[in-house]
Amino acid sequence: MSEGAASAGTPPALTPDLCVIGAGTAGLAVATAAAAFGVSVVIVERDRMGGHAGGSAVMALAAAAARAQAVREARRFGVVTGEPQVNDAQLHDHVQRVLAAAAPNTSAQRMTALGAVVIAGEARFVSRSTVAVGAQTIKARRFVIATGARTVAPPIPGLETVPFLTDASLASATRRPERLIVLGGSATGVAVAQAMARLGSQVTLVESTSLLAGDDPEAVAILRRALLREGVVLHEQAQLLRAQSVRGGLRLAIAGLDGGAEHIIGGTHLLLATSRTPAIETLDLELAGVVSDAGGVRVDRQLRSTNRRVYAIGDCVSGSVGGVGGGPIAEEHARLVLRHALFRQRGRFDATAVPRVTQTQPELASLGLSEEQARAQAGAIRVLRWPYAESERAQAERETEGFVKLVTDAKGRVLGVTIVGARAGDLIATWALALKTGTSATAMAELMMPYPTLSDVSKRAATSFLMPLAAKPALRRLIGFLRRFG
Repeated sequence: MSEGAASAGTPPALTPDLCVIGAGTAGLAVATAAAAFGVSVVIVERDRMGGHAGGSAVMALAAAAARAQAVREARRFGVVTGEPQVNDAQLHDHVQRVLAAAAPNTSAQRMTALGAVVIAGEARFVSRSTVAVGAQTIKARRFVIATGARTVAPPIPGLETVPFLTDASLASATRRPERLIVLGGSATGVAVAQAMARLGSQVTLVESTSLLAGDDPEAVAILRRALLREGVVLHEQAQLLRAQSVRGGLRLAIAGLDGGAEHIIGGTHLLLATSRTPAIETLDLELAGVVSDAGGVRVDRQLRSTNRRVYAIGDCVSGSVGGVGGGPIAEEHARLVLRHALFRQRGRFDATAVPRVTQTQPELASLGLSEEQARAQAGAIRVLRWPYAESERAQAERETEGFVKLVTDAKGRVLGVTIVGARAGDLIATWALALKTGTSATAMAELMMPYPTLSDVSKRAATSFLMPLAAKPALRRLIGFLRRFG
């Protein structure tokens, strides 16, 4: 993997088949798969192997919060309990155990054992075919940029003076915030707000538009009611005026978008769950002939940049193929890049096929086109719904709030699915397969679901596609005719 003789004190250039810049979920997915095929791989990481830990930290906190809420709600089942007591030290230990469980799979030692070379440092392009990390140069046949994205503070006067948390820094927090202000109504912001409220913090969530603005409004309304019921204070459509650091915390001045009266919110901690920006500013992409914009690296359907040697995957990608995040997306990006870079097989990434899940209770999961998108793109559509309240399992577990909503074309082809309710993230998996394989609502109605489970809600929603057929006079006459013959 080296060429030529190096000058005194300068290491020889590395010449791998593949250089991966960034060892987060996306970068490690492509590097691991490439190494398994015997491809020579160099990985460059400037921070920590495994990348952004925020998702795992939020997942761990949400799981602990769900147990605390279950204790509060046990009376509904005739089980008498008191208010749950949360031990900060043990909660911190729980989060750290979750993170530690994943660490061996993302370590430099594991990647080295697979045959990859791991270099710690800041990568920057020096030409179309060369990257430098300090004095070390890397001349690879192909490069994959997988540097991810980072949370950026919105342009609010005074915010630069206020210390703030992110979902990643929650992982190292040893004490719960007493009064937490969450800035941003994204999936992360909503999940953190609910989790911390359930764990005993006073939580205020501020969003400049609407809560989970990209999701189905009917489903969001159910989640909004749950947050309010659990004590989260919501300020939507809020204009952010200024922030101020004060003794013991901060103050945030907001007003309605219609120019209403100014309102002051106080808290001990601020968590930013606002937009994230691609972490590509130090790569010197222009020297490699790689075009980028505010959203990240611009790529084609094969995730290849304007430099044919350079691909980009994960959260640093611009456009419809970027910005959806998560482990499964990283793995799909990695699969497409390896197919194209190693085997010259073409493919494309379809963002609408990505299941999206919030880590809340009730969960909100969606897939494919929304109702609004389907009406604009598919013309005549059918919208089918079935409530959780019609499920025996939901009734038994007192999880009756929610529904399955299907959007199909006139022939029953599934275009999009939204599920809000208990274990929605698990139920959406069946629909992901239906969407990928083109399975119709009629076929899903005929699918045998396990009993007693919540999956019956999905089956009933699909069955509702057939209900108008039963009301057709011709079909009713046929059934009446057949009944005369026993």
